[in-house]
Amino acid sequence: MLASTASQLRTFHSLSPLPPLTFSSPFRLSLSFRQSKRKCTLQASVPPFPLRVSASSQAAPASTEAAKASSVPSEMKAWVYGEYGSVDVLKFDSNVSVPEVKEDQVLIKVAAAALNPVDFKRRQGKFKATDSPLPTVPGYDVAGVVVKVGSQVKDLKVGDEVYGDIHEKALEGPKQFGSLAEYTAIEEKLLAPKPKNLDFVQAAALPLAIETAYEGLERTGFSAGKSILVLNGAGGVGSLVIQLAKHVFGASRVAATSSTGKLELLKNLGADLAIDYTKENFEDLSEKFDVVYDAIGQCERAVKVVKEGGSVVALTGAVTPPGFRFVVTSNGAVLKKLNPFLESGKVKPVIDPKGPFPFNQVVEAFSYIETNRATGKSSYVVSSIPTN
Repeated sequence: MLASTASQLRTFHSLSPLPPLTFSSPFRLSLSFRQSKRKCTLQASVPPFPLRVSASSQAAPASTEAAKASSVPSEMKAWVYGEYGSVDVLKFDSNVSVPEVKEDQVLIKVAAAALNPVDFKRRQGKFKATDSPLPTVPGYDVAGVVVKVGSQVKDLKVGDEVYGDIHEKALEGPKQFGSLAEYTAIEEKLLAPKPKNLDFVQAAALPLAIETAYEGLERTGFSAGKSILVLNGAGGVGSLVIQLAKHVFGASRVAATSSTGKLELLKNLGADLAIDYTKENFEDLSEKFDVVYDAIGQCERAVKVVKEGGSVVALTGAVTPPGFRFVVTSNGAVLKKLNPFLESGKVKPVIDPKGPFPFNQVVEAFSYIETNRATGKSSYVVSSIPTN
């Protein structure tokens, strides 16, 4: 599921060294472009369809993007697939039609985009019965600059720096045009102002994962004074569950699991107890928890350490009562609510050291995400692609 093992992302082209926690093991990906006069040399033959995709790399300042707001082209560069399958179906095209902007939408010049497990599951056709028609420009998470607004847009204006998950319902009719392109259209209600202290890469690494973490905690009724165990605490979702539980919800005790090399990361994120799953079975703990947040697919084991009357969130794998699963709903209001915690540094994006990846390495990025080894989230930086 989309929130499986946490949103794993990978990045295209680094904008600058990433100050937030960076660690040496894998878990999420994101993208960003920088303007350069070099065009991407990648070319691909794609069956005729309205979408065509292509790109280059290197990022330009937001002010540059705002200046270009009045000159949005009719075609753009993007990545596309016209059939379901392995990474081999991904194609790079330079003549994709720029998506039309509906009344309640804005058009964003993409500065960074991020991959999540849902991206490769969608590409594999795991939920094609409810998918939008092919061909598809993949990508859920985005950060960028508003270059056009619909007639019913109330708060956003051209030049605003924003971030969000562009698909309100991840598995039910997600948009045909995703974020792995020069431009993408998105409803205003799904966006929030980009935190001032984060660059585009860091911001793009957050939306789907942090919304999943937050919604899961909300659904359990988590509140101050409660305890929680996070399975796969070093993952894209897990790393944010730890931080939100501790610094936003006021958890009395946070425990989390990871491999040996990531235990220090868990402690830095706020875990009171870091459990090495390669050496210990968390079921053997003497204590039980009000909530267990399973971001790895071990619900059958997770229910053994939850208190009576407690809750188990299961993002992937089989669900054992009292465990439950949900599909996150994209919501800009959640991002706005969490922005103060991000801007204060209490909650930080965790970026995998292998990211960001340049935009011409989307195939490699997908391949990396599918290993399920990322730490936090890597960022694909996709921004300011030359449009000539």
